[in-house]
Amino acid sequence: MTSEQPSTPQEQYADRSYRSPAALAGGVLLLALAAWLGGDALVRGAAHTRLTAVAGLLFVVPLVVAFTLRPLVRAGADRLVVRNPFRTVTLPWAAVADLRASFSSEVFTTDGTKYQLWSIPVSLRQRKKANRQAQRAAAGGGAPRTSSAGSRTEPAVSRATADRSLDELRELQERGAGREGAQGAPVVKWAYEVMAPCVVGAVALVVLVAL
Repeated sequence: MTSEQPSTPQEQYADRSYRSPAALAGGVLLLALAAWLGGDALVRGAAHTRLTAVAGLLFVVPLVVAFTLRPLVRAGADRLVVRNPFRTVTLPWAAVADLRASFSSEVFTTDGTKYQLWSIPVSLRQRKKANRQAQRAAAGGGAPRTSSAGSRTEPAVSRATADRSLDELRELQERGAGREGAQGAPVVKWAYEVMAPCVVGAVALVVLVAL
């Protein structure tokens, strides 16, 4: 009989990242479509068409990146980093009051501010499916499993992806809130590298259309 080795602090507080695979796949497809249409206009179009294509790409590409590839939630020992389409919010665990997933995933700070977690979308379909499975298991409809020791155990009940992710984040928050490095106030940084090209592209499109 072997005993389990206790996890080291590094393993216990290893950073975890959360992204939406569907958003990533959709973003890649949209960027490929934009590159195909814009490239065709740049190669075959007249001068005005080429300028319009450049302005359109300046406007569309950053938006696609912002809403599909950019969103990310990274949780570490001391803080939660939320990267949304147009801003990045760094939340020390001590500043986090609650994490909820209703129609969208949200984090609430101790001062009552709410931030959405874009990279952890809520699937109502997944949640309904998980609820039906839980009801069947509660009613005894699930087949019991047999453990390696031969004893019968209750059937495992799955949960929606967003709910599982929020459970993990709550656990990390409970562990880390008391750490010395987890103290402090939230820090918000705007993603000007995304916003600036969008504004330039939008203004250029308006000018070109007006001409």
